[in-house]
Amino acid sequence: MSEEPHMLVDVVDNIIVATFNRPEKLNAISSQMLEILEAAVHRFRDTPELKVMLIKSKGRYFSAGADLKQGNAESRGMPTRGSEVRESHRRLPMRRIWDEMEGIEKPFVVAHHARCVGGSLEMSLSCDFRLAAASASYAFPEAKFGILPATNGVSRLVRLIGPHWARYMIMANIPLEAEEARIAGLVHKVFPDESFEQDVMGFCRHLAMQDGELVGAAKVAIELCADLPAHQAASVERLVNSSIMTTPHYEQLMKAHLGNIGKGKGY
Repeated sequence: MSEEPHMLVDVVDNIIVATFNRPEKLNAISSQMLEILEAAVHRFRDTPELKVMLIKSKGRYFSAGADLKQGNAESRGMPTRGSEVRESHRRLPMRRIWDEMEGIEKPFVVAHHARCVGGSLEMSLSCDFRLAAASASYAFPEAKFGILPATNGVSRLVRLIGPHWARYMIMANIPLEAEEARIAGLVHKVFPDESFEQDVMGFCRHLAMQDGELVGAAKVAIELCADLPAHQAASVERLVNSSIMTTPHYEQLMKAHLGNIGKGKGY
């Protein structure tokens, strides 16, 4: 009997859904899982009809992170120089995929129904929206074996939740429960366990209805503004709007909006 794929990919309406499918292994991220995920990311990128990519999971963990047993089996031995470690980290497949997800001008949503650990949390940090069930929790176990998270676990985490909470998660090595993660800014919304799947799909359908040109431009502008002083960030706003507001597409959307207001429809 052949083993099921480590990740399942489906399309619901105009949403591509990638589901971790190794519940017996706590959805540890295998090389096969990364290959399927990368192919799904490229499909999402290259298919105009697909508006949102949702990453979710099933089982008692969202994911336990990288499959360390597989990694050890494929290892060529412990590095002897710091430069070897730095170069190997730079070339990790995970980093390539996470960076591509960050760069694609379409929205990625990740839905955590349970514990999200290590590499799967790093992947989630590269998504645009993080949604949690009340039972979800978040941790970086790397501190247990004396290292830092290797693929955006420090750099992206600090940008999202600041050094205050990053110290709590990485230096103190303390997990965050779902509501704590929301307060820290790690997740956008916490939904009840009972309605989690329906709530997530409702959010994704709402997101898919937003104007694609605006969503792509906003994703780029927000990333730029996060790194710039206020006066330069304001210039990014003006620059992006100057390219959008001179198109027939903008004129059509504005007329439709004004028509709705005229009919008594609100926001």
